[in-house]
Amino acid sequence: MFGPFSGIFGKDIGVDLGTSNIVVCVKGKGVTINEPSVIAFRKASRRSNKEIIAYGIEARAMDGKTPIGVETVQPVQSGVIGDFEMTGAIIRHFLSLANDGIRPMGHPRVIIGTPVDVTEVERKAFIDATLDGGAREVFVVEEPIAAAIGVGLPIDEPRGNMIVDIGGGTSEVAVLSLGGVVVSNSLRVAGDEMDAALINMLRQNYTLSIGAATAGELKNAIGSALPMNSEKEFEVRGRNLKDGLPKGIRISNTEVREALNPVLTRVIEMVRETLERTPPELARDIADQGLVLCGGSALLEGLGKRISQDLSVPVLTAERPLFAVAEGIGKLLDRFDYMKKTLVSVGHGVR
Repeated sequence: MFGPFSGIFGKDIGVDLGTSNIVVCVKGKGVTINEPSVIAFRKASRRSNKEIIAYGIEARAMDGKTPIGVETVQPVQSGVIGDFEMTGAIIRHFLSLANDGIRPMGHPRVIIGTPVDVTEVERKAFIDATLDGGAREVFVVEEPIAAAIGVGLPIDEPRGNMIVDIGGGTSEVAVLSLGGVVVSNSLRVAGDEMDAALINMLRQNYTLSIGAATAGELKNAIGSALPMNSEKEFEVRGRNLKDGLPKGIRISNTEVREALNPVLTRVIEMVRETLERTPPELARDIADQGLVLCGGSALLEGLGKRISQDLSVPVLTAERPLFAVAEGIGKLLDRFDYMKKTLVSVGHGVR
């Protein structure tokens, strides 16, 4: 019914659907949406029905505070789809917003980023969820390639370019040359694991129970990968595990750094292993020009310097690390036909 009009009303849209955030860009406009990839719903009487009541920022504000019968979920976990129905719903909602609220006539053509190591089944799940969300055609690009394009690395040239993307649910590293991935690695350990480390530290050392949102605030406020120039403290409030009553304590940046260190060490070791598997000529290029760090967790203070010290490689942090993948997808949208060779999968829906 809507096939003849979908090309008129539908826009070309890019989606970076991560564990923590969904970033959407529109051809010719760049990034237009950046919200938490969280959805809140009310359980209906019938088991198969769920009434969605909030998306994104609004749903995140409800996390850990919902009444009986209401839940908040992150449909994507550790870089893969954990809840297909809710993934389709959140994509549908934000595609509609990006498409100026036009639905169902405006079925856009969509490029979506996926982790580099997903299986064909997992990749197809992203395609199907995006089609279910209202796209007429879906292309997939590997996130390290999109991130490298987004930060301006010359990946089409015959030289080594290394990108390290540390997000909410996954950390990925890739060496690119001549437009493709030469060596890659990924770890389902990133920002969420850092938050979990802080939750465990406070539980064990102070019998204090906090939620993920509070852990994230603590990490962002005084978290670091290296010692800071001055001591900082942050007041954390939660529930006392001994008596169940509210409790507040002050935590130092040293304690936070020590709690985060095992997670950071695992990520850095992943990068080291990738460097060890990189062909010598490309490794030489990386030693000369360094690697680029992106992803939301790249904002952790001192992380680039820590990686550089541990691996003896120059490290540059992207100017806008959270948007590197989305901005790369935006560049693909602007040169869609030319850049189709970079896209690895395609799915068709409404025409």
